Amino acid sequence: MDSEAPARKRQDRQPLSILSSTALAAPTRRGALLGLLSLAACGPIALGGSRNAAPINTAAPVAVGLLVPSGSTTQGNDILAANLENAARLAIADLEGVQIDLRVYATQGDPTIAAQVARQAVDEGARILLGPVHGAEASAVGTAVAALGINVLAFSNNPAIAGNNVFVLGLTPDNAARRVLSYAMANNRGRVMIIGERTSAGELMMASVNRAAAETGAQIVATETYDFSQQGIVAALPQMASSARSSGAQSILFTADSAGALPVLAQLLPDNRIAYPQFQFMGVTQWNIPPATLQLRGLQDGWFTLPDPGVTQQFESRYAAAYGATPHPIAGLAYDGIAAIGALLRTGSNEALSHSALRQQSGFVGVNGVFRFLSDGTNERGLAVATIRNNALVILDPAPRSFAGPGA
Repeated sequence: MDSEAPARKRQDRQPLSILSSTALAAPTRRGALLGLLSLAACGPIALGGSRNAAPINTAAPVAVGLLVPSGSTTQGNDILAANLENAARLAIADLEGVQIDLRVYATQGDPTIAAQVARQAVDEGARILLGPVHGAEASAVGTAVAALGINVLAFSNNPAIAGNNVFVLGLTPDNAARRVLSYAMANNRGRVMIIGERTSAGELMMASVNRAAAETGAQIVATETYDFSQQGIVAALPQMASSARSSGAQSILFTADSAGALPVLAQLLPDNRIAYPQFQFMGVTQWNIPPATLQLRGLQDGWFTLPDPGVTQQFESRYAAAYGATPHPIAGLAYDGIAAIGALLRTGSNEALSHSALRQQSGFVGVNGVFRFLSDGTNERGLAVATIRNNALVILDPAPRSFAGPGA
C-alpha cells in the first residue's frame, strides 16, 4: 500500500523464485454493509481540543477530499485509484444521517503534485483529506495543510510518516508484530529469533518487531539478516540455522512477504532441519496474499495475522456485486476512512473532525474490523491470528470486535 512501507509488496522489486532443492461505476444497490452499526463508532466519543480552522456544520454536506494516485506513470495506479474511489462511494452509500460531499483529486503519485492538490481541495472546501497512498506523498500533504487545521487520513502503513495532522489507516507492522507476539507469549513460544533482509524496509520491519517484543514481553534471542537476493539467502543460511539451534529460540519470525524472500526461506530452512514443531514459524505479513502462498510446505502450521476475514470477505462480495471485480487489497481502507468520518460527523459536534475526536478511544468499525487512531498518528487494529493447515487458512484466535482498554 505504500512503496516506502515495509508490510506490503514493494513495486520496485521482483519476487524471488523458489530455489531448487530435494472502472468507476456507481453502486448497484444501497444498504448497510456487513451490519457495521451504520458505520457507528464503537462507543461514546469525547470531543474537544479542535485543530480545525473553523467549526463544521454537520447538518449540511461536509466536503471530504479523496487523494488518489491516478495519472501516474506507475503501472496499476489508475486501477488502484478507481478502487479507492469505488470503496469510498460504497461507504457513503451506507451512511445514515450524514451527508458527505466526496471530491476526488489526482496526485499522480507525486509528492509535489499531492501537496498542490491538497491545498486546492482545502481551498475548495474540504474539511478533512482521505489519502494519499504513498508515504512521501502523505508527508508532503500533511505539511501543506497543517497550518490550515486540516487532518489527513493516509492510506500508508508506514508509521514513520504518522504524527501531527497525519494519521495512517494502513495495517502497520507494529500492529501485526504486537498481535502475533502476544499470541506467542500466551502459547509458550515467546523466545523468538528474527530473520530479516538488509534493506531499509527490512530494518523498519525489524524495528517494529523489537518494539512489539518490548511491549509484549517476548524475548528476542537472535537476529539474522540476509542480502535480498537468492545468493544472499543461500550465503546466510548456515548462520541462520546455527543461530536457531544455539539461541534456544522457540519461534522464528520472518519479516519477508510473499513477494519477497518468504517462499525461499519457507523452503530452504526446513530443508536444513529448521522447521515446525521444534521451531514455530511466524510472520508479520499476510501469508494468504496471494492465495498461492498457502501452498508452501514450509509455512504449514505457521502463525500470521490478518484483519477479520469474515468482515473482509463480505466487503469483497459487496464490492464485486457493485463493480463487477474483486477490490484491490487496500481498497477497504477508503471505506474505513469514510466509516470513521461518518461516525464522527453523526455526533453533530462542530469539532467532529478535530485531532482529539479522531483519537477517541472506543475506535471505529470498518471493513477491516475495528480500529482506532493513537496519539502518535499510527493506529491499532483488531487482528485475527491464523495458521495454514492442509494448504488452507484456519483462524486460531478471532479478531476482537471491540477494544478492551485505552489506546496509547
